[in-house]
Amino acid sequence: MMDSITRIRCFLQVVESGGFSAAARDMGRSKALISKYVSELEDELGVRLLNRTTRQISLTQVGEAYFREAGELLQRFDDLKDSVQQDHREVRGRLRLSAPRSFSEATLGRVLADFLKQHPRVELDIEMEDRFVDIVEEGYDVAIRVAELEDSSLIARKIRDVRVVVCASPAYWEAHGMPSKPTELSKIPCIIDTNYQNKANWVFVDNGQRFSVPVKGPMHVNSGKTAVAAALAGLGAVRLPVFYVLEELMDGRLVAALEEFEAQGPAMYAVYPHRRHLSAKVRAFVDFFVNWHKALEQHGNCPRLLDGPMPEEGSRS
Repeated sequence: MMDSITRIRCFLQVVESGGFSAAARDMGRSKALISKYVSELEDELGVRLLNRTTRQISLTQVGEAYFREAGELLQRFDDLKDSVQQDHREVRGRLRLSAPRSFSEATLGRVLADFLKQHPRVELDIEMEDRFVDIVEEGYDVAIRVAELEDSSLIARKIRDVRVVVCASPAYWEAHGMPSKPTELSKIPCIIDTNYQNKANWVFVDNGQRFSVPVKGPMHVNSGKTAVAAALAGLGAVRLPVFYVLEELMDGRLVAALEEFEAQGPAMYAVYPHRRHLSAKVRAFVDFFVNWHKALEQHGNCPRLLDGPMPEEGSRS
């Protein structure tokens, strides 16, 4: 295909320049190569496009029609190429984003609003799903994930570590007693968010050693928001990334327990399919998302609840 386009370009240039020598100068190629490409184009088409003499060239009748049509088609091809490359360079166009529902409802809206103010030519299409979408198969540009990521062909850029906290309503702790060590959780009702890898085996750390505690209770649910509602209703203790329960912890509707035993939680990542030829809109969004969180931390606007305590060093899986 590209050889054919090169041959067509050479043919058009010969006609426009008025000869092979002039076309060679204009294109920065040798006269022999230009002549070769035009001859190959004629062989490919099975027609003669040019009448050649030692002093001049002229178009055949077929050549005149081909020159006109090929010129228009090649111009459209070049316009399309320029348009695609311009869109790729500019921060513009539709950006499909996937993010966890509870995180999106709690925090992401502020980030997206600030991003759109800075990049008004971007159109955001946001899907809030408490599941791991297939970015490539489902056509997403970026996914925000709070998880311990497995190795894959996807590109993942770390945003921040995320604290995971055990908490319950004050009335619940009063009724059941606040545990002093994690193993006591196995004796009281717990709300289990099934979105996470360990599900009913909650992970803690003591003196640098990780261990899990099996828990059970009245509800298994794949929605952090529903799990929070159940905890507020006094149905059990819940273990969730802190952004799910940040407001409730700050206003005292939920109270954290076992903070000294908290294990390193998952991290937040921006995940996208490719590093090469990354579009400007994806690069701009990921950079903005990372810098937005850094700015919160640097200016003290990110509540300490989000970060600590975390006694164990984190790692990416």
